[in-house]
Amino acid sequence: MGKAWGKSWSFSPGLSLNDRLWVGTMSWYRVFQLIMTPFAHAVARLEVVGKENIPKTGPFILVPNHQSFLDPIIVQVLCRRPLHTLAKSTQFTGKIMGWIMPHVYAIPTRRYRIEPQAVRVVLRRLADGEAVGVYPEGERSWDARLQPFRRGTIRLLLKAGVPIIPCGLAGSYDVWPRWSKTLRRRRIRVEFGKAIQWPAMNRREERNAFLPEAAEHLREALASLSSWRHLESAKATSDGIAGGQRLPPWLEETA
Repeated sequence: MGKAWGKSWSFSPGLSLNDRLWVGTMSWYRVFQLIMTPFAHAVARLEVVGKENIPKTGPFILVPNHQSFLDPIIVQVLCRRPLHTLAKSTQFTGKIMGWIMPHVYAIPTRRYRIEPQAVRVVLRRLADGEAVGVYPEGERSWDARLQPFRRGTIRLLLKAGVPIIPCGLAGSYDVWPRWSKTLRRRRIRVEFGKAIQWPAMNRREERNAFLPEAAEHLREALASLSSWRHLESAKATSDGIAGGQRLPPWLEETA
């Protein structure tokens, strides 16, 4: 877990007593949130729906779609509960990232599959009452569409037996697509859906039998929550669709 700063923190006289108490026990995860919050609002116009669906206590797994490098930053800024998120092991290389990733509770795993060690860590964190973040696509989308889910990820969700909170992001692809080196400020809509509850399935045969149904259920939930229509129905901004601009071709196909 993150190390508490305790009395070593120099307080601002403008902070309330409650704020001082909160900052005084701040973990590096909370420092990350404080730093990234203004950044997230600077690069995007954020619209957030469904925060009441995030459990206030107890274990759960947050399952977002993955359109952009910004997604983990935005999700962890908006989710008040600290998230112990699965991340590809290559992100833990180097002195800087090798220090940052464990301090923001990231759990290393291979890019295209969840290793047994990562599964054990996730289950331990859940047993401790923590919240875990898992991206079922395993990587960023090339075109903002939902990609096939990793079978190992669905098996993990079924083995865990805790509430699954689907999280849909729409618009982050337009801010920073995978193939681009530049950011463009656009609207991003984030919706936390209602919990999906599956019973814990400890036998592999049981998980494999239910896997297609579970994957389809989760895909339908994420497709709905991340639908571009939510953004399209919002009031047009200077870069919006209603200003005479057409939908991108990959969106026109599904509109």
